[in-house]
Amino acid sequence: MFDHLTRVFATTVLLALPSLAMAETTLLMAEEPGCVYCAQWNAQIGPIYGKTGEGAAAPLRRVDITQALPNDIILARAINFTPTFVLLVDGEEVSRLEGYPGEDFFWGLVGMMLERNDIPFEVKSASGSDDT
Repeated sequence: MFDHLTRVFATTVLLALPSLAMAETTLLMAEEPGCVYCAQWNAQIGPIYGKTGEGAAAPLRRVDITQALPNDIILARAINFTPTFVLLVDGEEVSRLEGYPGEDFFWGLVGMMLERNDIPFEVKSASGSDDT
């Protein structure tokens, strides 16, 4: 009986793994023309984001809040501040960071967003190498 339950449980877990692995995770950056903090993020983080573990785990997708939101994005609530960073899993909001707190805090906050949602990422330096 125990072996049968163990096999059923293991099979269920194995069948669920591909769907979890195939979930598309992105970091949505909502911005608007003239946003000073967006420009600061673009200067400090923009050039290196894609080279980091966070960028690999949640590639950046940009939207302009003065334009209509794409149909494949489901937000928990409207975006009122720029920049706003929204963690999306399969197009649906799972976490949000409103504003840009500066590069010293940005990485830790995005890392916490990923961790809270069980999205694995490797901590790397800006050059793309491991920090360890």
